[in-house]
Amino acid sequence: MISDPYAELGRDYARSRRPDPRVAAAITAAVGDARSVVNVGAGAGSYEPEGRDVVAVEPSRRMIAQRPATAAPAVQACAEGLPFADGAFDVALAVLTVHHWTDVTAGLAELRRVSRRQVIVTWDQAVFARFWLVRDYLPEIAEHESRLACLDRVVEELAEAAPTVAPLPVPSDCVDGFLGAYWRRPEAYLSERVRAGMSGVALLDQNVVATAVERLRADLADGHWHRHHVGLLGRTELDLGYRLVTT
Repeated sequence: MISDPYAELGRDYARSRRPDPRVAAAITAAVGDARSVVNVGAGAGSYEPEGRDVVAVEPSRRMIAQRPATAAPAVQACAEGLPFADGAFDVALAVLTVHHWTDVTAGLAELRRVSRRQVIVTWDQAVFARFWLVRDYLPEIAEHESRLACLDRVVEELAEAAPTVAPLPVPSDCVDGFLGAYWRRPEAYLSERVRAGMSGVALLDQNVVATAVERLRADLADGHWHRHHVGLLGRTELDLGYRLVTT
């Protein structure tokens, strides 16, 4: 049986995690002229490039059920055991999913087995740990993420394929509700619905999260947050450590 951590975490995912067009453009550019794409850990269908032959792979039934009728066909399977022939695709795409895999070595080996190139979105944990939400309110996020497979592990596993790494800056009005999306809109983190779509917060002890949220609420109410982060208010994008890895 396929484990489904998103049985609860992903209950409202399609609404809170809509693709941002600027992030999508960067991913599509990395995919390049590939005609066939396998999207591994595809979730509700975000960032699947248009005009290509796309097959989605997703272990969670709840997530598959949220895919729109126009999305690519989806197979319920895990990255560690892709049900495709060697070299079946031009590109294997994996967007903010590697950290959830149970065996990263096997999963990335499978991506390389079934595709000629790989395009992976992950993040640099050292950079993300400096994000104000993590540094000032929820350092438990950094502690939790230190145990996850992120940029360093992805680059290490793909070393033979000579991967390139490019920053993926987050727009100030990002419409995809991933963890760093609201860096200039801190009020959003007060919403339980918004936080529910962020695994980095939703998987923490919620008592710890509640305490941090109340501290943030107070800092917003008395103007402390805005005084302390005035330098962010005029920015249109910010590097929070998200990275686009391509081979």
